[in-house]
Amino acid sequence: MTFYEAVRPLVFRLDPEQAHHLVARGLGLVDGTPIERAMGAALTVEDDRLGTEAFGCEFASPVGVAAGFDKNAEFPSALGALGFGHLEVGGVTPDSRAGNPRPRIFRLVEDEGVINRMGLNNDGARVVGDRLRGRAIDHPVGVNLAVGDHAEDEPAAYRESYEGVAGAGDFYVINVSCPNAEGVRDLQDREKLEAIVETLQDAGAAPLLIKVSPDLSESALADVVEVVEQFDLAGLVATNTTTDRPEGLSGPTEEAGGLSGRPLADRSTEVVRQLARCTDKPIVGVGGVFTAADAYDKLRAGASLVQVYTGLIYRGPTVARSINTGLLTLMERDGYESIDAVVGADLE
Repeated sequence: MTFYEAVRPLVFRLDPEQAHHLVARGLGLVDGTPIERAMGAALTVEDDRLGTEAFGCEFASPVGVAAGFDKNAEFPSALGALGFGHLEVGGVTPDSRAGNPRPRIFRLVEDEGVINRMGLNNDGARVVGDRLRGRAIDHPVGVNLAVGDHAEDEPAAYRESYEGVAGAGDFYVINVSCPNAEGVRDLQDREKLEAIVETLQDAGAAPLLIKVSPDLSESALADVVEVVEQFDLAGLVATNTTTDRPEGLSGPTEEAGGLSGRPLADRSTEVVRQLARCTDKPIVGVGGVFTAADAYDKLRAGASLVQVYTGLIYRGPTVARSINTGLLTLMERDGYESIDAVVGADLE
């Protein structure tokens, strides 16, 4: 049993959002300090076989942190010291947002899942951009671009979000799949998506990726891929949280919001597979990544990178080290000499 497994019952006695703030405060305190360097020495797995390149960035590991964990770029270096190869901050909106009323995060402990309806709470794009521009960060940082409810001109709102963080990220992710701000998922409609992409490209946003919902049909996913190809975007992120509630779940399943974690794993991997069969663009696989086997499944399905969020909540600060070490073991077992050789192996 790890130390985190021993103390997790105590952590889970706290309200989920309170627990997250406690963790965030701790990471913020060590960010950029000698303690961070000690963490990095203990938790980073350095092995060239884990390295990969995507959308013009070099990644020391394929395992990163998904958007939402460090919404406001308050501890980006500390997350790298936990062994992660990249980080996606945000989603950021043109102005700061308080989000939805509390409580808005709910654990499904037996299912290793989380339901959240945060509502894109964040400090606003310009504040987040200023924080990132004032830091030297050793790993690639993506910025998740979003808009709030009922934006009168969605493309203009996305442009304003981008302009607040322009030059601060290594890549930018168009979030048109958040289920917790009204109307956002409707922006996955092809015509609306084209207008958003065109406006962002006119603003100079690049490299650009699109983050998709796990609840899209196969034909809708194909439409998104066609937009990616039409505008020569850098890649895709699959997936956001789901509004679906698979049978057999325990806990507060009646709560509205997006479901993440273990219950999303199979569906998100299937979406990765569907997208990879339609495009050669890099795909970031997100949803239910807790172990090396989970990450390996997504890589073999066609993901070039994977991201963790709920896995951090349930497995704790050593999760990246565990996944990276396990990936090397799986690669050795199957005769792969690099992560790139693993990507899409199940599609052949």
